[in-house]
Amino acid sequence: DNRPPVPCLHPVSQSAASRLSLLYYQAVKMMRSLLAAAAVLLCASEQANAFVPGISSAGLRVQSAASAGSAVVQQKIGTAPCSSSPLVVGSDGLVRVSGASFPTSKTALFMGWGPDPEWSPATISSADVACPSGTCVSVTVTVSPDLVEEYKIPGQYVQVRQPGSEDSPLFLAIASPPGPEAGNVIEFLIKRTDNNPWITDAAAGSGVEVSQVMGGGFPMEENLEGFKFDFPTQNVLLFANGSGIAPIRSAIESGQLGVGGGRTARLYYGVATPDDMPYAERFAEWEAAGVEVVPVISRPEKVAGGWSGRTGYVQNALEEDGVPIPRNSGALLCGVKVGVLRIF
Repeated sequence: DNRPPVPCLHPVSQSAASRLSLLYYQAVKMMRSLLAAAAVLLCASEQANAFVPGISSAGLRVQSAASAGSAVVQQKIGTAPCSSSPLVVGSDGLVRVSGASFPTSKTALFMGWGPDPEWSPATISSADVACPSGTCVSVTVTVSPDLVEEYKIPGQYVQVRQPGSEDSPLFLAIASPPGPEAGNVIEFLIKRTDNNPWITDAAAGSGVEVSQVMGGGFPMEENLEGFKFDFPTQNVLLFANGSGIAPIRSAIESGQLGVGGGRTARLYYGVATPDDMPYAERFAEWEAAGVEVVPVISRPEKVAGGWSGRTGYVQNALEEDGVPIPRNSGALLCGVKVGVLRIF
């Protein structure tokens, strides 16, 4: 049907039209208020970290571009949230820096990955294959006591580079749980690539440089405990694929999930084949601690002897199982963007 849409099926009285205009005005006003609130949230590094670990106001900037062919102008926002250059929302709904004279055709927010790294020397203790296929490597690194002290929450990460290198560093979530048990050693789970043999194939005793601990991690205490969302969290869902299991392992083994006493937890862990699955030897321990483990294989045709477990992707398994009571459920995720978006 190529006919144009009919704007109104029934006559509208003048009073009804006035009410509609008022509702439209209120909706626009509410939207602008929400945008302003979002800008304020982005200015506050503490709040930003709750959404994306590692984001700070030091890495927040506004970019505006005028018409085609004009130069791109960037305004860096100061380290003190909303201090000298507060974000404002204009009448057109765009977020801008107050007092800056940017062209008004396009405006976008960009967020960096936290403060500049402060490098300290560290030593690789071991680099061992973490799964039968060899696609992932477990790397333990001896670091300074100060760095271990900084690590408080699962999901926090560090940057790692070769000594003195100007190449882009690796951003690695810490796989071992926080706490004094491991001494001055932290552990990473790293997927092998063509660009990282310097760490995945490193010999014990090799030197690296490690940044300070970054990011806010998974805000579990803030969001899972108490009645922040009016209902107690009684069900925690965990999702990971491949090397994304690293911070999830940290969360499980840290004890900060609070499993037990009426709270359950289930981990959906996706890999291509069972040979690509790190930490399989830990599953029994996790199950004993109250975390149900659901391995999900995306390439069952590659499994010698077949695979009788779940197949597809973690989001497919979640769709099949469902969430009985969403309002009292929480979730921790680490994986590729597409999978994360499909879960939500």
